[in-house]
Amino acid sequence: MISQREAVTAAIETAGVVAVIRMQDPDRLRAVIDALADGGVRAIEVTMTVPGAIDLIYGLSSTLSGDFLLGAGTVLDSQTATRVIDAGASFVVSPVLKPAIIDVCHRNGVAALPGCFSPTEILTAWESGADIVKVFPATALGPSFFTDVRGPLPQVKLMPTGGVTLDNAGDWIRAGAVAVGVGTALLDRAAIAAGNYDVLRANAARITAGVRAARGIP
Repeated sequence: MISQREAVTAAIETAGVVAVIRMQDPDRLRAVIDALADGGVRAIEVTMTVPGAIDLIYGLSSTLSGDFLLGAGTVLDSQTATRVIDAGASFVVSPVLKPAIIDVCHRNGVAALPGCFSPTEILTAWESGADIVKVFPATALGPSFFTDVRGPLPQVKLMPTGGVTLDNAGDWIRAGAVAVGVGTALLDRAAIAAGNYDVLRANAARITAGVRAARGIP
């Protein structure tokens, strides 16, 4: 019997795309999520930079469908990790590596995705119990970095954030990423401001199709 934490980790891998939400207008959040869901995205990360993020996570946790993965991002300390877990986050993402955050997550049966940049950080995170290692910022690295790192570290589950676009998401998957984290490329700010959620729906469909194609899934 797998644990809830293991189930969430596996579900993130299956979803393939984690939408990173950094909106400044939380009133539009639900419409954004619905559009992304219609386009096939099944996992979102509400960052702590969103005004009232913890309350938003609490509200979403009881209203999203059961197959939707709700996580918290930009978590910088164990106290905040505890609060987002209490609010209903099923996975916790950080831009940095702090073993204390991993410990809090695991004590509560929640998946931990710390942020790392170098191979040393990546292995340290993995040995500290990271469920998936977020490689951030991946903008300066490119998919070939994943190919190189996974040569000596094939056991590590990697997810890039930063540098992922609608067009190159499949390249990261082919290079060995278990999923991709994507924000700006997916969440068109002008479209959100105009209430044109069809753009987000189309973006979501495009990036999820790219991930499926990279996996050889029709």
